[in-house]
Amino acid sequence: MVLKSVSAPHLGPGGKVKFGRQRPIAHGPRPRLANYLRASLPPGPPSVDYSPAGQPALSNIYGNDRLGDCVIAGAYHIVATETGNAGQLFTATPEQIIADYRVIGGYDPGDPNTDQGCDEPTALNYWLQNGFADGTKPLGWLSVDATNRAELQSALYLFENLYFGVELPDAWVEPMPNGNGFVWDVAGDPVPANGHCVVGVGYTPQGVIIDTWGLLGTVTWAALAQYFVPNVYGAAYVLLTPDQLEKGRGVAPNGVAWSALIADFDAIGGSVPIGAPTFNLMTVRGIQQALNYLGANPALATDGIAGRRTRAAVEAFQGAHGLAVDGVVGRFTRAALQLALNAAG
Repeated sequence: MVLKSVSAPHLGPGGKVKFGRQRPIAHGPRPRLANYLRASLPPGPPSVDYSPAGQPALSNIYGNDRLGDCVIAGAYHIVATETGNAGQLFTATPEQIIADYRVIGGYDPGDPNTDQGCDEPTALNYWLQNGFADGTKPLGWLSVDATNRAELQSALYLFENLYFGVELPDAWVEPMPNGNGFVWDVAGDPVPANGHCVVGVGYTPQGVIIDTWGLLGTVTWAALAQYFVPNVYGAAYVLLTPDQLEKGRGVAPNGVAWSALIADFDAIGGSVPIGAPTFNLMTVRGIQQALNYLGANPALATDGIAGRRTRAAVEAFQGAHGLAVDGVVGRFTRAALQLALNAAG
């Protein structure tokens, strides 16, 4: 099968981009974020944008003008977004992109007929086992419901990425966007020959900010719900990598401590084996996160509000550790929390 190409004016005279995302074929469990919501996630702000720190790597087309390697390019745009926001931007080389495309998609640079694209689950499962070219491995990935705006926003706010597979309608690429700021809204039927992978790097009230073919645009909430869903062979995933955790130097760009990201990811089904976390036990939110990490049942909303459930969880902890049961996190309770965290780690 010959993969489809379309003209791309933003790449200059004669510029083209290539499709190459295939419908998922990988077998095995595909955990969904919604199945693991055991704790209330903190609400995100009205809009976030993680793309600036990912430049210039996000403008790098990573070979997708010549090859159907959009699935590979998309994942490395996620790596760039997360390493860039952690202060150590990683930009993959052409050789590194092709090396992954060879293994995951079966591409042989000596045989153009082997340029047949690939699918996201196959690629994600490979990277879980073998890691990215910067030497890190994803810690996990979960499916996200593209019809659920709140779920998409939570995933982006907490983990700085969404990884999408989609069959684009012709109206989105004929003509092709010629610069940043384009908007993809509902526009006809999805086209199987237009299989593509894009990544989410933020959101606004209008929709998700995406990076594709070196351009930044927006997919509306309505279009996400129509085209990025399994019944039309679309898909949405959220990916967590240790680039965030190991290189973040303690604080996420959105102001959430990395230890809070770990706790929240674990609360929705992840398992991040990085030792004992450090929570800010001088804040209500940090105390809630610590109690959740120590097994508070029911799990607390990490909302920074010292409500009835938080007080009850503090009292339960105090009673279990021989402290005065008053629901107040004073010097002795704080010290006991820290000791318990150290022991649990």
